[in-house]
Amino acid sequence: MTTLVVTKRMAEHPADSHTITRYQATGGYQQAKRALGMTRDELVEEVKASGLLGRGGAAFSAGLKWSFLAPERPSYLVVNADESEPGTFKDRQLLERDPHQLIEGLIITAIANEAHHAFIYVRGEYSKPARRVQKAVDEAYAAGFLGTGIFGSDFDLDVVVHLGAGAYICGEETALINSLEGLRGEPRLKPPYFPAAKGLYMKPTIVNNVETLSNLPHILALGSAGYTALSSSADTGTFMMSLSGHVRKPGNYEVPHGITWRELIFDIGGGMRRDRALKTWIPGGASAPWFVPEKHLDLEITKDATAEAGSMLGSGAVIVMDEDTCVVRAAERIVRFFAHESCGQCTPCREGTSWLEMILRRIDEGRGRAVDLDLMLDLGDGISIGLEWPPRMTTICPLGPSAVSPILALRDYFRSEVSRHLEAGGCPFPGGHIAGEEEEEEE
Repeated sequence: MTTLVVTKRMAEHPADSHTITRYQATGGYQQAKRALGMTRDELVEEVKASGLLGRGGAAFSAGLKWSFLAPERPSYLVVNADESEPGTFKDRQLLERDPHQLIEGLIITAIANEAHHAFIYVRGEYSKPARRVQKAVDEAYAAGFLGTGIFGSDFDLDVVVHLGAGAYICGEETALINSLEGLRGEPRLKPPYFPAAKGLYMKPTIVNNVETLSNLPHILALGSAGYTALSSSADTGTFMMSLSGHVRKPGNYEVPHGITWRELIFDIGGGMRRDRALKTWIPGGASAPWFVPEKHLDLEITKDATAEAGSMLGSGAVIVMDEDTCVVRAAERIVRFFAHESCGQCTPCREGTSWLEMILRRIDEGRGRAVDLDLMLDLGDGISIGLEWPPRMTTICPLGPSAVSPILALRDYFRSEVSRHLEAGGCPFPGGHIAGEEEEEEE
């Protein structure tokens, strides 16, 4: 039985889990008060010892990131709620149904990093989550948990909820910072612009994801030892996964690290719809290289196991595709997304993603050539040198290499299917559906 952590309150009190009344009645804000009595070093070391990894995609140690904060002040805290990775919808649930949990995590992080100004950057399309978070912020101000002298202490903390303009690239932390400053949402070079040293307004800045911060009250409540005990694997705590596609029970699931993909897809997700066979799945959002059942179904869901298999857990978005899925069409949809969302700053990404999209489209439409797969691999090599994972990028951020991930799947697992498209003069699958696009209703 999975121990729920960040989704426990919404599971037990679905009607009012988003209110400050319910949050306080279930122990809310007690750990933020406690954090005020702790030093920066104590808080950083506790989070380090918990093993908490960032839940936004990079899976970097949260405590280690905090320890990198440069000594210059003022410092800033930015909450990355720009959840734009295709297939990802976990942060939306946390924003809508337990925003005070996020705010308490934000307070703890601000105290640990000596930040007196924090910004919650919400995806442009998330109007309801943004309203819920803004109301929660207003309630926290009214209760004295934010503003001047929080909880009666001498620590001041102001929070601004900022709604983005709907750009995928602003999920990258330096592009997000540019956007907050009123600039174009374009990534900055690292080095020198590591946010912990030169972030918002060129001051030290910590950028953390919604789910990451939502874990912090529980880490302080349980202690680092109690938190690590939640999982039997090297990756500690629980992990929210957004399961979608051709499964019987799609949705958000909070699971312990270390279960297998078979358990997630077949036991938790209910197996494949209409009893079709599993063909492939994307383990960590559209950016991640794909997995196939013959090689990966019994692999443990951990950072290291996934990385050793050539992919990543990323944002926790799992997109499942069945045996009748046209992988060429699925790859084209994903590449089209990245081509559209490229900020255009880097030539390999700006030009390469558009060419990849055009080649995939002509294969799908029956105009493909025998050289097209090799041509796409050559283009991909210009974006991600060596076509390896993690990528050796020719771009400032990973968006360009993300568009190469579907091409690698076609090369490694579905080359014969590409050939069938070329031989048949188009898609050989009846209907040629992709995840979520079938016309027929679920039985």
